[in-house]
Amino acid sequence: MLYFAAAAVAIGAYLLGSINTSIILSKSIYGDDIRNSGSGNAGATNMLRTHGKGIAAATLICDILKGMIAVVIGMWLDIFFKSGANNIVMTAGEQTYLLNNLKYIAGLFVVLGHDFPVFFRFRGGKGVATSLGVIVMLNWQVGLIVLAAAITIMAVSRYVSLGSISAAAMYPFILFTYITASGENLEEQLPYLIMAFLLALILIAKHHSNITKLRSGTENKLFSRKKSEEAAAEVNEEENEL
Repeated sequence: MLYFAAAAVAIGAYLLGSINTSIILSKSIYGDDIRNSGSGNAGATNMLRTHGKGIAAATLICDILKGMIAVVIGMWLDIFFKSGANNIVMTAGEQTYLLNNLKYIAGLFVVLGHDFPVFFRFRGGKGVATSLGVIVMLNWQVGLIVLAAAITIMAVSRYVSLGSISAAAMYPFILFTYITASGENLEEQLPYLIMAFLLALILIAKHHSNITKLRSGTENKLFSRKKSEEAAAEVNEEENEL
């Protein structure tokens, strides 16, 4: 029963993550698929560059909420199974290695759903906003530190991808430092650390094309004028041809 619950949490979180806000909004409002525009990524940054601030903000909020809702469901089920009111017999091992980890299972699989949505041929976003929702919901102090690091790097470099990648890489180390500094049992928190490492690994892997562009100096900056300059150049070329 308990392992069935863990599988159900994983599947439910994955399906929740597969509800990709940017694809749904771009198709319903603008009649096109955001994956066919701009960078081709189904996320808030591409929505910002393609359709503007309002729709990008809506995408960002919904993606963050997905991560938070998944973790809350995992937490609620954890409390439900531990309450004893359900008459489910649990061994000490099951309590330690399964029940305490439902929220981590939910957090990991909701991001996988966002990145590889079953409803949209497994072509999703990069999981930054959804990962943020998971991180903040699991521990708001750690979440704020990670968010502050990402925003600082984005503000200085003007590269959203660099801020996201750097914050993801820092996340497991920030969490490890927080756990040790707070005096928590490191062995008991090992599943948490493993989830943090996997989230970071997935996010960085999804940014492989951005890493290539950063190294070659071709990555787009936030609020870059590149698009408007290219449009102006095209107009000039047309005028010269007339």
